[in-house]
Formats: sequence, structure tokens, C-alpha cells
Amino acid sequence: MEPFYTRRYARALDARDPLRAYRKLFHIPKAKGKQLIYLCGNSLGLQPKSVSKYINTELNDWKNLGVEGHLRAKNPWYYYHHFFTDSIARLVGAKKDEVVVMNQLTVNLNLLLISFYRPAGRKVKVLMQAHEFPSDYYAVEQQIKFHGLNPNECIVEVQPRPGEFTLRTEDIIRKIDELHEELALVMFSAVNYYTGQLFEIQKISEACCRYGIVLGLDLAHAIGNVPLKLHDWNVDFATWCSYKYLNSGPGGVSGIFVNRYHAKNFDLPRLAGWWGNDEKTRFTMPKHFVPQPGAAGWQLSNAPVLSMAAHRAALDIFDRAGMKAIREKSLRLTGYLRRLIEHLNPQHLQIITPPNPQEHGAQLSIRTLRNGKALFKKITQAGVVADWREPDVIRVAPAPLYNTYEEVWRFAQILCGA
Repeated sequence: MEPFYTRRYARALDARDPLRAYRKLFHIPKAKGKQLIYLCGNSLGLQPKSVSKYINTELNDWKNLGVEGHLRAKNPWYYYHHFFTDSIARLVGAKKDEVVVMNQLTVNLNLLLISFYRPAGRKVKVLMQAHEFPSDYYAVEQQIKFHGLNPNECIVEVQPRPGEFTLRTEDIIRKIDELHEELALVMFSAVNYYTGQLFEIQKISEACCRYGIVLGLDLAHAIGNVPLKLHDWNVDFATWCSYKYLNSGPGGVSGIFVNRYHAKNFDLPRLAGWWGNDEKTRFTMPKHFVPQPGAAGWQLSNAPVLSMAAHRAALDIFDRAGMKAIREKSLRLTGYLRRLIEHLNPQHLQIITPPNPQEHGAQLSIRTLRNGKALFKKITQAGVVADWREPDVIRVAPAPLYNTYEEVWRFAQILCGA
């Protein structure tokens, strides 16, 4: 039997890979006629080859039908957001009325914060993880200001322990216990963009539920990457983007989850637009806004069909592959990369993503202890597409739908100078 650190071993893994045929469904970027090793799906997923067909269907209906396409198109635009319900509900672990595809991530986050960040009395604080993605922090910061409060006093950040890079669940829960009389909201990314840490959302939610604290999630690095059970975990709300692991195109549409126990609470403040209005009366142009029950009631505008067509092409691939198979390969692929790096034992590198498979997705964050920028330039020139995060981290994410074990093996040799 071949040792695991050989190229022949990697090729044998590829030969047995049940998802190996899916790579052919994607356009793989090239340079100088050779396919690049694309490990940046955590930032922008690759284009499915079927995207042009899906978009062209809508372009042809627009060309041939004009406005009539709203009801007579092959995929009537009036109902377009409904075409995603089953796929998205499966991916986030939701009931069908709890999800809708709309807008972009930060737009949705602000819309949801209007409804679910409701400071009152002493309960004004928001608990977040330290080093959260800046856009999320900005959104929370501004929402606090809208309520006439001071973000410096209202935002509480949970920090890793000294000498550690990731958060411990017990420290998050301890902070919730400590501040429960002052917390109006816990707002977390399910997977940290910098370290790749996957949080124990169910345990965090249980702590929030004990005190009636609202829990909101950013799933940008989680959806299409790790298993989610938002309904069962009693998460209050969530939003995500579709252009990372979901491969739906740059600036692709987002979506939201609103737990159904908020579905008919029409007293929740929200911004209004005609697409969130009751579908039965939408075109009677009623004077007053009557929101649909469920997540769909947070919609403002009609569907951006061309962008959504790309999203639909990508989700059809996820439906065929199944999240169970995707997650299984993801753990094997990322685990294989970690094992190779540890075997090559480069003294100038440190993996800061947790080793426990239950605490990470596809991403490995590799800290460079010296000459990090030079190393990143080297791997880029060698045909690897990864990304750099200041001050010293290279992020890579082997995507199970299109990356191979041999690519992971090649990357490890380049990275470690083998």
C-alpha cells in the first residue's frame, strides 16, 4: 500500500471519490494553458458550466415575451423566489416558510437587525466574536447608533484566551450567563472567516434560549460548507451570501432564515416593500402593507432574475450531490491537507483552524511565522489561487465539488517547499 504522502496515494483517493464527476461541471481557471489549483472557494466559488444555459433561458424569455415573462416565462418571474425554497430549506435545516432568497448579505443583515435588535431598559448589548467580519460589525455598530446608543458601550466581544486563536464554547456561554440581563442580541458568524472555526451553534442557542436572548447568525462561510439545523437549534434569524461555497457568482443573491415562531408576529418592526406584501393582493395595489407570514414577509423588491438564474444552476448541483456526501468528502479532503502539512513539518507555518472535524469546514487557515507575503507570492506564481489575510494568514479551502486529492497533495508540496 502506498504511503499517504505520495502522489500515487492521492490519485488512488481520487479514483475512489464518489463525487469525482462533479469537477467536470465547473469551469476551472487556467494560466498559460494549465489549470490552476483553485483553493479560494471560501471567497468566490467557481462557475458551474450550466450557468450560461440557465441565464440564457431567462434572456430568451425576456427577448420574446417582454413583460409577459412575469407570468408566461418558462420559469415565471413573478414566482421566481419560490423555486429556491426546497433547496435552501435543506441546506440550512429549515421549514419551507422560514426561508426566502433575496438581496445581498449585508442588506439582509440590516433588515433583520431592524426587526430583531430591540434594545429596552438594561437589555441593550450585543455579544459578538472578536475579529468578526468587518461588514457585520459595521452593521451592528450603525444599528446601535440608530437607537441613540453608544456602540463602544453596547458591543461586547468574546476574545480567545491568551496564546489561542479560536474561541472556546464554554467561554462564549460563560459570557452569555454573565451578561444575560443586559444582552438584547447575540450575533455570530457560524464559521469564522479568518480562522475557519465552526462554532457549536446548538449550545450557544441553548444558552440564549435560557434567557430569552435573540440569536442571529451570519452563514456566509457556513452554507454549502457545513451541516446546519437552524430550525431545530431554535436560531431566531440568519442570513448568508451565495457566491462562496454555493458557487452562484460574484455579488450573487443572498437569502434569509426567520424562525417560524416569528412568522405571524406582524408587530415586529420592519422595512416594507411590495414584494413582501401578501401575494394574493399584491397586484390589487392595496394602500397599506400586509406582510406575508414567514420569511417572505421581509422581501422588499421583486426578484433579480438573471442573478437568481445563476444561483438556481448552482443549487441544482447541490441537490444532486447532497450535503451529506459533500460534507463527508470535505472532511476527508481538508483532513488530508492537514495531515500532509503536518507530515512535511514546516517550522515556519502554523495551522490555526481547530483540528476537531466538528469545529471546522473546508477552510484551513495557515499562519506564516516569517516571510508570509513572500510565501504567498511564491504559491501564487506556482499556480495556486488562495488568499491572504493580514497580518500573516494564508486561507485555503479545498472545495469538495471541484477540488481533488491530487491538487491538495500538489499544494502541500508547493507550500512546504518539498
